[in-house]
Amino acid sequence: MSHRLAWWTRRVGMYVLLTAIALVFVGPFLILLSAALKPSGQAVFSFPPDIIPRPPVLTWAKEAWTAIPFPRYLLNSVLLVAVMVPLYILVSALCAYPLAQMVFRGRSLIFFAILATMFMPGEVMLLPRFLVVSQIGMADSYLGVILPGLLSAFGIFLLRQTFAGVPREVVDAARTDGCHELRIFWHVMLPAARPTLAILGVFGFISVWNSFIWPMVVLKDSSLYPISLGIAYLAGITGTDVRSLAAGTIISILPVVIFFMIMQRHVLEGMRGAVKS
Repeated sequence: MSHRLAWWTRRVGMYVLLTAIALVFVGPFLILLSAALKPSGQAVFSFPPDIIPRPPVLTWAKEAWTAIPFPRYLLNSVLLVAVMVPLYILVSALCAYPLAQMVFRGRSLIFFAILATMFMPGEVMLLPRFLVVSQIGMADSYLGVILPGLLSAFGIFLLRQTFAGVPREVVDAARTDGCHELRIFWHVMLPAARPTLAILGVFGFISVWNSFIWPMVVLKDSSLYPISLGIAYLAGITGTDVRSLAAGTIISILPVVIFFMIMQRHVLEGMRGAVKS
């Protein structure tokens, strides 16, 4: 009986701890959602916190939708994601394959040089990137936003480790059968790395959707703004109107939540594969 009581005590304690951790992460989102649905007569900030809207209203979402060209900004972000994420994954995979499965002089040096860029703050590269983009005439355009974001040291590292786990015998057998390197890459490596590609796709989607500093530096035309800059624009328009800003923020993050729910199974498969390896 004592063993059973100890088991239940550990079980309940684990769930209480996990619930507390989940509330720490979910709490800000719930507060934001509450502010977006509260009527004007209910205080947004109060102590103790009053989270439940009475009654819930959609007025602030309508105001945020009309205060700025919200559909345009959402479409801009969708366009950037649709172009950048597949190219980002493809470029990372093309760079990772030779570093993992091909033998050439200086391979380790190139790999460690790529890894070194992961330890550099992104702000350090803002000025050099902007100067290059400006000199080649891509400032204030989608190309200026897209091209510098296609190369990722993290993506190369992640896929290089995955490709290195593919048995060398499989690659050698494909080469013996007369397959050239691009065919091996496309028909052997990419199918073997599907869970990792899914994880990289989720990270890339979130990174592109939430990108703020680089688009702000490159873009001057407000009609080209992604949704992240659109929310900043909304904050400037609404001022102290916390409810409209919260509603606009909720609308902007819904695509990220939906995309993650769609890709959740593939992400979990990739994590299980990483734990097994």
